[in-house]
Amino acid sequence: MEVRFIDTTFRDGAQSLWASGMRSGMIEAVSPSMDKAGFAAVEVPVVAVFIKKFVRDLKEDPWEMMRMVARKMPNVVKSCMAGGHILSFDAPAPQELVKLFFKCIVATGALNRAQLTSNTFDQSKRNFPWIIPAFKELGLHNAIAICYSVSPRHSDEYYAQTTREMVAFAPDSIYLKDQGGLLTVDRLRTLLPIIVQNAGGIPVELHSHCTTGLAPLVYLEALQLGVRTLHTALPPLANGSSQPSLFNVAANARLLGFSTGIDEASLRPVSERLTAIARQDKLPIGAPLEYDYAQYIHQVPGGVISNLRHQLAELGILNRLDEVLEESVQVRKDMGYPIMITPLSQFVVTQSAINVATGERYKHVIDELILFAQGIYGDDSGYTWMDQDLKDRLLGTGRARELAARQNRDITLKEIRDMIGGPGVSDEEFLLRYIMKGEDEIAAMRAAGQPKQYFTSDMPLLTLIQELDKHKKVRFVQVQRGSDSLVIQNQS
Repeated sequence: MEVRFIDTTFRDGAQSLWASGMRSGMIEAVSPSMDKAGFAAVEVPVVAVFIKKFVRDLKEDPWEMMRMVARKMPNVVKSCMAGGHILSFDAPAPQELVKLFFKCIVATGALNRAQLTSNTFDQSKRNFPWIIPAFKELGLHNAIAICYSVSPRHSDEYYAQTTREMVAFAPDSIYLKDQGGLLTVDRLRTLLPIIVQNAGGIPVELHSHCTTGLAPLVYLEALQLGVRTLHTALPPLANGSSQPSLFNVAANARLLGFSTGIDEASLRPVSERLTAIARQDKLPIGAPLEYDYAQYIHQVPGGVISNLRHQLAELGILNRLDEVLEESVQVRKDMGYPIMITPLSQFVVTQSAINVATGERYKHVIDELILFAQGIYGDDSGYTWMDQDLKDRLLGTGRARELAARQNRDITLKEIRDMIGGPGVSDEEFLLRYIMKGEDEIAAMRAAGQPKQYFTSDMPLLTLIQELDKHKKVRFVQVQRGSDSLVIQNQS
């Protein structure tokens, strides 16, 4: 029996621990080894939320990053989150725009597998009937996620029905996505058989986070319950609020009698290189967490906590993180218990942070909360369970009327293109302008120059020479191995 692994290091690992701060040079430094290690797929940061991060914060061209990924990892399946709301969460983008976006990504060679979330809002009713056929036309493997949550409305029957609805779309695989790390071994024993039974023979995968410290145990139980594909990461981007470590899960799986098919020897230097990069750039190094029951109360997922800490620190109020998490419990209840996953988890914590900062609940509200009350995100979002007084208050505002008018207007792809460049602008540039809502941040990205490089561990001499070249007072370098000697002199 063989267990297969989806690697999450570049995407979910970096999102959970580095606030999506995985630069293209970091990926480039280790991707050739990742390509040949035997993964069933490797997650890569190629959709709109990561494009914004590359342009705005990292000042790197995301399209060039995608082409680099395709060059450096030509063999392994490359995967990322995908869906109809992936361009904008304030309104569904026109279908033709979404199709163009994924067509361009696939054309770079950086995407072979689409991971679609099914039950955070009405994907199955609104988006899946058109987007899954579109993805199939692009040759993408369709993996549909069924997201786990703990609330009064997320019962066994809810998950059985959701699984049956997803099977109707004939996906290539289904995966139980535990974005908050909330699964326990006991709950998995009752829930996973329900999903497998209703999956009708479609392979079932498991994706969890180490937020409560239980995910490595849950993974081993999943193997014994028949799951054969697990989502893991490499240290230093494993553990913490990320996925379990590949090395730990693989070792334990072998003790249970499974083979892995992973070349772990080639991945040890990858882990060491990424750890050196983390220390160099002062980035967090994932470590196992103690059990924290608070996670079951606020349910804020790892990637959101990572970004929330980053944003609160920039605002100078990181010391109020616990207050924001506590407030998120009430906000989630008021919203009708949405599953805490993108984009709904971001709405909950953003509104909670505003409530804490202003000292008054809902004194100021984000547009997305009004859109939520209007039902833009569908029945699955939880809005039908929403606190009626809050819903009435939000729907009675002038801003609600403005947003409703905007939603009711169907805008065409041609109209959008005409507004941001016209037919002379390339598809990639057009999409970049649409995602970034203009050209200013794109211009700043390009003005920043070439991306930072992180040399690979298989080029130690070149790395040494290039680093020494930065120190102009060094007159010469002598390298000796046995009787062989090489002298490089600084002529400047």
